[in-house]
Amino acid sequence: MSLSQLLCCQDTLPATSPRQGQGVTPWLASDRWGRAVTWPVPWCGTQAQVETSPRRCWQKVLYERQPFPDNYVDQRFLEELRKNIHARQYQYWAVVFESGAVVQQLCSVCVFVVTWWYMDAGVLSPQGLFGAALASSLLGYVLFDAIDAGVGRRESGRTRWADLKSTLVFLAFTYGFSPVLKTLTESISTDTIYAMSVFMLLGHLIFFDYGANAAIVSSTLSLNMAIFASVCLASRLPRSLHAFVMVTFAMQIFALWPMLQKKLKARTPRCYVAVTVLFALAALAGLASVSSVGAVLFASLLLSISCLCPYCLIRLQQLKDNIHGPWDEAEIKEDLSRFLT
Repeated sequence: MSLSQLLCCQDTLPATSPRQGQGVTPWLASDRWGRAVTWPVPWCGTQAQVETSPRRCWQKVLYERQPFPDNYVDQRFLEELRKNIHARQYQYWAVVFESGAVVQQLCSVCVFVVTWWYMDAGVLSPQGLFGAALASSLLGYVLFDAIDAGVGRRESGRTRWADLKSTLVFLAFTYGFSPVLKTLTESISTDTIYAMSVFMLLGHLIFFDYGANAAIVSSTLSLNMAIFASVCLASRLPRSLHAFVMVTFAMQIFALWPMLQKKLKARTPRCYVAVTVLFALAALAGLASVSSVGAVLFASLLLSISCLCPYCLIRLQQLKDNIHGPWDEAEIKEDLSRFLT
């Protein structure tokens, strides 16, 4: 007979019984929680007397047997509850400042597409674009050294002569292979070229390094996708000279321009904000000359990214409720490198 049945039988009997207190030798046993249980030899199988040991406190140990079930929860279980211990508190204008990297990259793609449209329509000559790109590159090169007074160059150990040689080699190879680039995609339909360019530019925006430490970030992949899109679009221009200038301009705006912007952001934040605003206005003006509806939509997108999205982030941060406690997985915080060597 189980303990619960014995207790039920005890509740149904009177306080005294004919055989109680007659010196009957008790049985000694224990229940399934390890508590001591004694009862006399039942004369009718219905009386039992339970004597339990003093109440013990639950301990969070596995090496000791305790009188508690496996799913027991102590009253101190929630005392170690912590909320949002790793949450970062963002400020609105700080988030707006960081969104400038996204705005600039969108404007870079917009400027590149508008420039290609100008060349394809015959509005912009390749000689004019090459001259403007060369002048802006020289200006950017001077600013890149002037921002930190040449400290970065001295630390890297790279000379101006090495930069000049790299530029000449790139221009020579690009100009030499421009006829190949012009005829590279002749067997592919124009609609397919446009679709590939759109997907490559979207991939460039997705994988670009905006300053976040994430696994999806890949500067090399982002740049390669942008150059691939420029080659696809350049192959639909009238002459090989157009293709050469277009690929050169793509390398300038997708590779060199972000480097200058990162140094401006780190050294002179105010100049970085001013350049971002001016660059966005220039991109909007160029897009407005092609499509007014597209300019309105693009302006709405830039405002949403730079103003609306930071506001939504700040508001949603107040609703964050990340809890931590004894149920978390164990974390090894010691340096285990000495065991791996």
